[in-house]
Amino acid sequence: MTHTPKAPDAGRRSERSRRAIHDAALALVGEVGYARTTIEGIAARAGVGKQTIYRWWPSKAAVLMEAFLDLGAQASEALNGDAGSGIPDTGDLEADLKFVLRATVDELNDPRYEAPSRALAAEGVIDPELGAQFVEKLLEPQLRLYVERLRAAQEAGAARRDIDPRVALELFVGPLAHRWLLRTLPLTHVYADQVVECALYGIAPRPAR
Repeated sequence: MTHTPKAPDAGRRSERSRRAIHDAALALVGEVGYARTTIEGIAARAGVGKQTIYRWWPSKAAVLMEAFLDLGAQASEALNGDAGSGIPDTGDLEADLKFVLRATVDELNDPRYEAPSRALAAEGVIDPELGAQFVEKLLEPQLRLYVERLRAAQEAGAARRDIDPRVALELFVGPLAHRWLLRTLPLTHVYADQVVECALYGIAPRPAR
């Protein structure tokens, strides 16, 4: 009895190639910077022809954006599992914010994320179009999660109803971004907890009861 060989699984092969291209793009931009990263370099690193890349993406910026989105999705899946990608809502706003800021610290300190993210953030300052894509596709979806969680806290009476969640969220994410970008001091879980406490309770002395 003879067996007919199975035809190659084109979908699986394409997914392997796509993953290799993502990994190559992130690695290169972290090593040599955005300006020196090229489609040719990504193709050589990934072991594919450059026409394969051009068939799926119009530019290296598009490759990097998709690679970053994929990396973020992987991190979210690892963190949340089947619980979804939103900020937890256990009813304890302080604990939920500490949880997500600690996870953010871990992501920012992860070499897979840190080097390419710094390169893209720096290039986005120079290239307004890339910067706009960075904000729209990578930052805004994450910031909306904070808005949703803070609005839920307002409805539950755990946050003032007169605050603008979009302003309030910057009290949490802004300090982390500042310390990470400028490397002023180590980015740690302890620092993340302190940021949450300062943002929630302020720095003025609490009146004695």
